[in-house]
Amino acid sequence: MFKLVRALLLISVAELLLPCSRADIGAAAHYSPPYLPTACYGGSSARFPTNNLFGAAGEGVWDNGGACGRQYLVRCISAAVPGTCIQGVTIQIKIVDQATTSKSRPSAPNTAFVLSTTAFSAIANLTASSINIEFQEL
Repeated sequence: MFKLVRALLLISVAELLLPCSRADIGAAAHYSPPYLPTACYGGSSARFPTNNLFGAAGEGVWDNGGACGRQYLVRCISAAVPGTCIQGVTIQIKIVDQATTSKSRPSAPNTAFVLSTTAFSAIANLTASSINIEFQEL
């Protein structure tokens, strides 16, 4: 019994001391206007963020439309071409569309997110068709 309690105590202490990340890793592409209509808000841009930091959810994030309105922290972690990422920048985006049905086609297929040009260019060079990202739902 003592060994079990000791083991559980050690696990609990380790969980407190070790950094825990709730972020996921994926890829992001970008898309250009026109952004309307969207799968989330139809022909209205009234619910788009005024700073234009928004995106479309890929199939792994879409959640049968449950992703609409969700917000994520996103940062570029790598790309095929070194120096593509803008280091130290994390943005907050809002999901306004589904990537597979967006009016404007993504720069690369099968990504977790397709970011508006404003969002993508805030974290990476727009000449890249896709980047590797770390993202976390808020």
